Amino acid sequence: MRWDEMSNKQQGALIALTSIEVALTAAAAVDLCFRPRGDVRGRKGLWWLAIFVQPVGPIAYLLWGRRS
Repeated sequence: MRWDEMSNKQQGALIALTSIEVALTAAAAVDLCFRPRGDVRGRKGLWWLAIFVQPVGPIAYLLWGRRS
């Protein structure tokens, strides 16, 4: 479906979901970049790959990839 074929509600929902996805990915990437290696569960390189698997990667990292 093309953008101009979508209703205003569909366009709004798509913009909202895309914004959430971008924000989660950015938050996970910034956290992973600045978090010390010892505070990350598993390898940082694998988490870098995982956070770009949408939409589960950034959520998984933020929930389970970080040590308190």
